[in-house]
Amino acid sequence: MQLVVGRIGRPHGVRGEVTVEVRTDDPELRFAPGTAIATDPADRGPLVVAGRRWHKGVLLVAFEEVPDRNAAEELRGTMLVIDSADVEPSDDPDEFHDHQLIGLTVVTVAGEHVGEVEDVLHHGQDLLVVKRKGQDEALIPFVKALVPEVDPEAGRLVVDPPEGLL
Repeated sequence: MQLVVGRIGRPHGVRGEVTVEVRTDDPELRFAPGTAIATDPADRGPLVVAGRRWHKGVLLVAFEEVPDRNAAEELRGTMLVIDSADVEPSDDPDEFHDHQLIGLTVVTVAGEHVGEVEDVLHHGQDLLVVKRKGQDEALIPFVKALVPEVDPEAGRLVVDPPEGLL
């Protein structure tokens, strides 16, 4: 599964630097000079990081394949992606990456089938978007009290929803 680590924005200057909307918790690692990064759409890459710097809170990246502002403009909107297999698992047993949760079967503590995790939203509160057969999707806050068990190896997570949540 591909994970988005950034999105190329507007060019910066005339030497081919671009702004990058960072979508990773470790930009120093993901955008290290010499790193090849795949793209979506795939035909725009891979791109090799020639250099990076922060300017007024915005990440500026230079790629070896982008010599000038015109080439940089052609990349606007391109997603920078990595393979989920390249992401180190967390040492914290209660911390999960989105790609580990998407696709898990959701069951209640009583063993009743609820659906499947379709997405994870991060809007102040992490929410699991659960697709339910023949019903509207359910939004379940991803907190230990409501999601007491997550087992990616078994392909499921257990929810203990209060009355009315589902």
